[in-house]
Amino acid sequence: MVWAPLGPPRTDCLTLLHTPSKDTPKMSLEWLVAWSWSLDGLRDCIATGIQSVRDCDTTAVITVACLLVLFVWYCYHVGREQPRPYVSVNSLMQAADANGLQNGYVYCQSPECVRCTHNEGLNQKLYHNLQEYAKRYSWSGMGRIHKGIREQGRYLNSRPSIQKPEVFFLPDLPTTPYFSRDAQKHDVEVLERNFQTILCEFETLYKAFSNCSLPQGWKMNSTPSGEWFTFYLVNQGVCVPRNCRKCPRTYRLLGSLRTCIGNNVFGNACISVLSPGTVITEHYGPTNIRIRCHLGLKTPNGCELVVGGEPQCWAEGRCLLFDDSFLHAAFHEGSAEDGPRVVFMVDLWHPNVAAAERQALDFIFAPGR
Repeated sequence: MVWAPLGPPRTDCLTLLHTPSKDTPKMSLEWLVAWSWSLDGLRDCIATGIQSVRDCDTTAVITVACLLVLFVWYCYHVGREQPRPYVSVNSLMQAADANGLQNGYVYCQSPECVRCTHNEGLNQKLYHNLQEYAKRYSWSGMGRIHKGIREQGRYLNSRPSIQKPEVFFLPDLPTTPYFSRDAQKHDVEVLERNFQTILCEFETLYKAFSNCSLPQGWKMNSTPSGEWFTFYLVNQGVCVPRNCRKCPRTYRLLGSLRTCIGNNVFGNACISVLSPGTVITEHYGPTNIRIRCHLGLKTPNGCELVVGGEPQCWAEGRCLLFDDSFLHAAFHEGSAEDGPRVVFMVDLWHPNVAAAERQALDFIFAPGR
């Protein structure tokens, strides 16, 4: 059966139906004729579409339909397994209270946490997580991660002392203590454009120090001399709701960063404060898959960061990118009149970690896994 378009409308029928009067607009007849023509055009379009489908190759139609079904299935499973990293603070507030947030800082409660576990069973646990990911998704693009996990012990033990991540080393990544701004140009520009916003929220927070020694939400870190305070918005891949509510604009800013690590235990975002006379001794970060970004908020004289034996200084309103899997230390040798050194710290993906690898690492090192 073939659809055939009907002939043009009969204007004599419209003329009989239309009886003009003084109260009827003169354009009514013209409007009805135009409306009738529109219906005929729509009918012609539908008939043409049906005929085109009939003329199309059946194999091509089935192939397109199968691809569409596969795409919908993939979107459903990814959406179910990979929740959005940044949700409203209010919705996180109730869940966080039950998960052990104390003083605004996330304390790991799982003895099996891959971020905090240093034992012989860690590699087996990581490999199990990788296999589980591959079963749900794919082994495609997992060669480097597979290689790294299978030979993790050799990589960590044989690394030169200048770079020795404590938890996970991804092989074949370019290594350098410092990265140029172009390594993550978009996120660097976003952070620097919002320098004043972040600074204003920090200054509001810092006023609380005049009333007590350690205000709620701040954490004091161990140092041989001086004082080092941190105020986490995201700690080891977990949002800290109470702190985020105190810095709402800074927290929303994280959602606009393209390479911010927000779904695994290697991701952090915080305000870091060093008082005059503070020394952070040499130490290694947990992994080489990230770049640590410091946006200078307050950078008095006498402050210095040393990564892999190379010293650098912070600058207000500018980002400093470095690989904290290298041996690194920080100093504030200024006077009390200089005030504290303050940076906004956020962890970004290493630019040479592929998108498929990022998704897999988020799964393998998910908080609490």
